[in-house]
Amino acid sequence: MQEKIKITASLVLYENNYNMLRQAIMSTINTALKIHLYIVDNSPKPELETVFKDLDVSYYYNNGNNIGFGKAHNLAISQSGISDYHLVINPDIYFDSNVIIKLIDYLENHPDIGLIQPKIYFPNGDIQYLCKRYPTLFALFVRRFIPKKLHFLLKNYLDWYEMRDMGYENIENVIYLSGCFMLFRRKYLDEIGYFDENIFMYLEDADITLRMAKKYRTVFYPHVHIFHHWAKGSYKSLKLTLINIQSAIYFFNKHGWKLF
Repeated sequence: MQEKIKITASLVLYENNYNMLRQAIMSTINTALKIHLYIVDNSPKPELETVFKDLDVSYYYNNGNNIGFGKAHNLAISQSGISDYHLVINPDIYFDSNVIIKLIDYLENHPDIGLIQPKIYFPNGDIQYLCKRYPTLFALFVRRFIPKKLHFLLKNYLDWYEMRDMGYENIENVIYLSGCFMLFRRKYLDEIGYFDENIFMYLEDADITLRMAKKYRTVFYPHVHIFHHWAKGSYKSLKLTLINIQSAIYFFNKHGWKLF
């Protein structure tokens, strides 16, 4: 039955690490399922094309115009044609060949699910607590501006925000899933709309999960896992920090402000 399922995937680039990128691409296409990958390159120069010139993927270079994460994925999705499922991935992940197969199996048996995400680990095996409750001003401020070594002072609150109480061992409905790996049922994605192009980067994953969760289940599935290098670019760049703040203001104006 899975042989008849059509799966597309999209990957957005911006001056990424060659080795990580190659690993992400090979993880996606190295599976028993047929997956066609659409790559949109927002980099100043098309140098990353050399990473996958020998692979069967579709590549589009934006002529040095960085149009943002969501808009670039939307471009890829709109070019990918009709499919049963669409996978959004980051260029800093990798995973075993059985991951997508098992996620598709679960989706095929649960038609009420619009979006699913596996468990996510750092390369060293530590879990990433990327399932979150509705974003709050306080949570975003603490995670971005309070030094990590002081987070123990707010541990209970941060653990609550990252849904650590659920244990990350059971299948759960989650209204905020990470944009590093999002497997959508395509007809539901077409229905709710793609990424909000008013968000250049950051919180576009919260927005699309929340919109999907209003009509269909958005699920954390811990029985398979991926690995994520997680660069946390906004922590190292003033420009990205400002973009992060701008995205948060837009998100709260759209969905509602919540202090705590």
